[in-house]
Amino acid sequence: MNRRDFVIGAGAVAVATGGYAFYTSQTSSVDDGFARLNAQDAPADIDTSVIQEMVLGDENAPITMIEYASYTCPHCASFHNNVFHDLQKDYIDTGKVKFVFREVYFDRFGLWASMLARCGGQERFFGVNDLLFSKQSEWLSGGQDGSIAANLNKIGLSAGFTADEITACFEDTDKAQTLIAWYQENATKDNVRATPSFVINGKPQANVNYTELKKVLDAAL
Repeated sequence: MNRRDFVIGAGAVAVATGGYAFYTSQTSSVDDGFARLNAQDAPADIDTSVIQEMVLGDENAPITMIEYASYTCPHCASFHNNVFHDLQKDYIDTGKVKFVFREVYFDRFGLWASMLARCGGQERFFGVNDLLFSKQSEWLSGGQDGSIAANLNKIGLSAGFTADEITACFEDTDKAQTLIAWYQENATKDNVRATPSFVINGKPQANVNYTELKKVLDAAL
């Protein structure tokens, strides 16, 4: 799963969700609602305004930086593990950058991870986000639905969710469908073709090392 281009549209949604049921070994079978999330069945009038933006930093910061990332993308994990924490310390926590994280769904595993990350709302999102990226190679190990589902369940438990909370989050197929529509809208609007991708004060920005990113941010201040 390299950093890769993707197509926005029905095909992408079908790859992400069609024909698979989510289940875990620790919470027994979870409702097979994911199998019903076929692109052909998705309503065209889904209200995506109900999806919460996940934001860090000062709302009135001079720079707004949006990251588009997939939880199954190794380059996204590399950015998070090697760049993001310096970015947070130097720019987000100091009030210079308002940081917005938006998920991209290459596949059903990325969607599952997103559902887990959003399980605790804004307050707990970035903590789970950190676990998903720092342990990416671990929870994706095995490459099979059952093993990945069980690994995600373990991450949820380690993040402090109860088994019932995790089950409820993964059974929320209406939210999953809305997340897919939301990601399509955002990626189309910002012409996102690969991950990680960034938008800084409305302008697209390629994935670069931290030294180069600092130059871009400092020039925008």
